[in-house]
Amino acid sequence: MTPASQPSLTAILSALPEEQQGLLEQLHGAQKHTVAGRDFWLGKLHDQPVALGLSRIGKVSATLTAAVLIGHFGASRIVFTGVAGGLAAGVKVGDVVVAHDFIQHDLDASPLFPRYEVPLYGRSRFPCDPALTALLTLAAGRALASSSHAARPLLAGAQVHCGLIASGDRFVSSADESSRLQAALEGAGHSALAVEMEGAAVAQVCADYGVAFAAMRTISDCADDTAHIDFPTFVTAVASRYAQRIMDELLRSLPAPT
Repeated sequence: MTPASQPSLTAILSALPEEQQGLLEQLHGAQKHTVAGRDFWLGKLHDQPVALGLSRIGKVSATLTAAVLIGHFGASRIVFTGVAGGLAAGVKVGDVVVAHDFIQHDLDASPLFPRYEVPLYGRSRFPCDPALTALLTLAAGRALASSSHAARPLLAGAQVHCGLIASGDRFVSSADESSRLQAALEGAGHSALAVEMEGAAVAQVCADYGVAFAAMRTISDCADDTAHIDFPTFVTAVASRYAQRIMDELLRSLPAPT
């Protein structure tokens, strides 16, 4: 069977290698494929055919990776795992945000188009797939609440939120920048829960291809002056374990492959 003919292939995009590692270690029948200078791993997790890929950092890299997963490997759905900075009140470090939709906070083609609107699309926000997002939200809740799993929640009181996530090619790392970003988005009617650097691009690619997309982000910081502190430790010790547990729960809930 060629990669492009895999049935009901679920692609799991991870932002960083540390997040992918746990999933890769569980992958049955792993086969490595290199396309466009990127390594992809095909195999099975919980009897589901999957492709693991790294988005790399930024919207351009994420766009190319998503396009390869769909165009070359024939992914029928894409799920993104990663970390993000919290923007909204009540979204704290260790929480999980499941995206309802995405917006590019650094897109401004005015005066030709309204600020944040993607030119020639007539929209500024790209929604995630409702059914897949609902399954991901349930999976996140089960993963964080499970008391029987060997790796229990690492941060007490972790919660799952669902809403708008903002993407941009800039690491938001100061309280002043975070406040200005929130104010600008809210002034245009967009109240974002978190900020990161890839999701909106993948959402747009999936919309163009008609492929289901869902995304979750573990909050690693509050997009303020502490955003750089212990980031590598957080990704390894918290976000990677969250990603593995939530993907385990999600894959178990998917229909049997056809």
